[in-house]
Amino acid sequence: MPVFSWKARTVKGEMHDGELTAASPQEVIGYLRRKRLIVVSVNPKPKEIKLSLGGRVKTRDVVLFARQFATMINSGLPLVQCLSILSAQTENQKLKEITNSIRVDVEGGNTLADSMEKFPKLFTNLFVSMVRAGEAGGILDTIMLRLSEYMEKNDRIVRKIKGAMIYPAVVFTAAMGCVTVLLIFVIPIFSKMFKDMNMELPLPTMIIVNLSDFLIHFWWLLAGLIVGGIFALKAYKKTDKGELLFDSLMLKVPVLGNLIRKSAVARFTRTLGTLISSGVSILQGLEVTAKTSGNRGVHDAVMGSRTAIAGGETITKPLKEAQVFPPMVIQMINVGEQTGGLDAMLVKIADFYEEEVDTAVEALTAALEPIMIVFLGIIVGGMVVSMYLPIFELITKMH
Repeated sequence: MPVFSWKARTVKGEMHDGELTAASPQEVIGYLRRKRLIVVSVNPKPKEIKLSLGGRVKTRDVVLFARQFATMINSGLPLVQCLSILSAQTENQKLKEITNSIRVDVEGGNTLADSMEKFPKLFTNLFVSMVRAGEAGGILDTIMLRLSEYMEKNDRIVRKIKGAMIYPAVVFTAAMGCVTVLLIFVIPIFSKMFKDMNMELPLPTMIIVNLSDFLIHFWWLLAGLIVGGIFALKAYKKTDKGELLFDSLMLKVPVLGNLIRKSAVARFTRTLGTLISSGVSILQGLEVTAKTSGNRGVHDAVMGSRTAIAGGETITKPLKEAQVFPPMVIQMINVGEQTGGLDAMLVKIADFYEEEVDTAVEALTAALEPIMIVFLGIIVGGMVVSMYLPIFELITKMH
């Protein structure tokens, strides 16, 4: 939002000036009048070109923000004062500016949830919905603590999955680097030697030599095909059909699909359980959960449940038909729905599946290590052997 410079005087004639982040000059004027100041001037501050080291707000920054907010509210501090303290003490420049903007909005009479809703990249639908429920129920401190715990657990799962992907990514990159070096620098030496000796090449050697020639002379075509393919795949994935197909295929990948499924179940149950226990309605909770699911199959299943509940049916039927959730999860949700303890049951399922995610990550890491080593050995070793095949044949003929 823009920053405005203002000048105003008190009823006694004392002049004051300052700067304020607001959506419009009228918002600044309204703020000053509520402070019982007589407005002299309000002008947009010229934009400055500056480098900001705090351009990105990490999940841990928001977790700390929520925890500190909860502590201060629980201590009885007014909301505006809490926001002022948070803005002053945060080290992240972007979060500082956003917190200050929220403070101005709250001072202007807006609710905390409405003020946070203006920054969707930082405060998700889930965050805003829970804050709104906390404000309505007078339990904002409890909600902030639940939010921080939810984000910590969700962030831990995400970091574990990303960590499991680092090793295969590094090995694959190393393998492709080795293959590229061999094809561009090593294979041409062998190719020239074979040509000078007029040797008849076996099929594997001929394939490698032709591949090397193609890469050296038409690398630009290969690079264009790869880049174009990536852009086309991303564009297709943004469509509803493409997103559903991609997410469905990911669930069927051996080992990795099992991890993605368990992670999706853990996120769904943790999110919905946290929302319902915080006072958010089941319909709104399902809508927010669907948007934060991270998987189109889960999204469609959850929205189907929302439609079913709105029509007077149970939550479990659409989940079962989607074939995304394991039967045990559906049965436990059904029991929770019938006994009136759905939120508690969802939290129990989340706890169980978060542990399952840890186990699945360990299994994935253990399975990928030998697979990647074998993959690297086959690719590089196969190329080396194929280049020595003509030499072996020559030696055999000489004997």
